[in-house]
Amino acid sequence: MTAVAAKTDTLLRVDGIDTYYGDSHILRGLSLEIRRGETVALLGRNGVGKTTTLKSIVGWVPPRNGTISFAGADITRADMMANARRGISLVPEERRIFTNLSVFENIKLAQVTARKAGWSLPQVYDRFPRLKERAANKGDEISGGEKQMLAIARALVQDTQLLLLDEPTEGLAPLIVREVEAIVREIKAQGMTILLVEQNFYSALAVADRCYVIDQGAIQFEGTPDELRGNTEVLSKYLHV
Repeated sequence: MTAVAAKTDTLLRVDGIDTYYGDSHILRGLSLEIRRGETVALLGRNGVGKTTTLKSIVGWVPPRNGTISFAGADITRADMMANARRGISLVPEERRIFTNLSVFENIKLAQVTARKAGWSLPQVYDRFPRLKERAANKGDEISGGEKQMLAIARALVQDTQLLLLDEPTEGLAPLIVREVEAIVREIKAQGMTILLVEQNFYSALAVADRCYVIDQGAIQFEGTPDELRGNTEVLSKYLHV
């Protein structure tokens, strides 16, 4: 039995949520769960509800119906700040680093605003040597891959218990995609629980323990990467693979 398989305690449970943008019904009875120490991939095409799922979890767009629990606490109506204090960190697709601040200042700002300390600056620089090399550069002076590394580093210096990654490989060159995969594997090996939203089927399954496929706001498949690879109907119908 693997270390992940042995972990049976659920950290996050999403149960039958309906989420709307105005009158637009986006998530329709969506349910999923993540156990401590797992990396779970949420896969699907553009516009099917992947990012809305993350926004519902962090409290950005709370669901109208259903429940969300984290570490046993009901967070269905909790706001983003309360969930951040609980240890839920979202790295959005847009990265959202401070482009007018240096790499070093971005990291330090995340540290000083954290409820509790996470990774130290030496730990960050050891894992992200390019961030150390670029420490004095402004956020708008670094590459897309470096911006992604910085966005993840900002989450890791906080007391993150659940890391939500929204399309971390979007727009990156294949070589940088491999680097991001290596980063996810390393923080996973250190016990981090990760929910990874991706369109990149191959990249996501390279790091995931389990996966969900979403379409039209509802989960259409749940299983292991091997089970998904072998399900040609799901791959063709929902992922166009």
